[in-house]
Amino acid sequence: MASGSVGRRLVACLLNVSEARRKDLVETVAKAALYDEEGKAPSMSYVVTGEDSPQNITFTLGFSSFRPGVTREGTAVLNIFNDQDYNRSVITIVASVDSIGEAVLSACEKACALIDMAAHEGVHPCMGAVDLVPIYPLGEEVGVEDCAQEARAVARGLTERVPGTSAFLFGWADSPRQRGLAQRRKEMGWFKETPDLGAIRPDVGPPPRRPFGLTGEPGPGVGVGYA
Repeated sequence: MASGSVGRRLVACLLNVSEARRKDLVETVAKAALYDEEGKAPSMSYVVTGEDSPQNITFTLGFSSFRPGVTREGTAVLNIFNDQDYNRSVITIVASVDSIGEAVLSACEKACALIDMAAHEGVHPCMGAVDLVPIYPLGEEVGVEDCAQEARAVARGLTERVPGTSAFLFGWADSPRQRGLAQRRKEMGWFKETPDLGAIRPDVGPPPRRPFGLTGEPGPGVGVGYA
């Protein structure tokens, strides 16, 4: 885990990325959350769980491939869950509500650079290279609207930093309607065997296209369920 005090007003992002079978790629995405664009984080420890690891296993990874610089203070990757059948991983990132956005955006940028949805295979219809970006409060110091605001900011930031990406909002981030994930997916026709990407109108960014697909941005109060 990255060093330094994470302080109060903590939130957790359960970043869903559409890759699980290439664990080195997923680990690279997780590392991107821990250092800034000019920096480097020290070794980190986290727990990897999944179908092929019935018990939690802790790995400590070095960062020798990254250029030297400054650690992203107060950010930690606590867990990586790999689902081989879905070919999707969930990376748990914890930071203060004031700094979670930059950490998550850095990881999202890396995922978009490394994952091509045109080549993705899995039993579940993942929507995008960055599939879901739920952010949850970890205490009374942070409210659900704080998390929803950060989710909307991540959606805007991703579409600005990675041209061609797009996002839809659900849960608390979808103000004032607060539609659920299943409803939003049905509205966009995502349960079709071959979704018509050109017909989808996202909330942020252009109509989705390969290789990025479509990213879901919920606020808290929505279970991380896959419809």
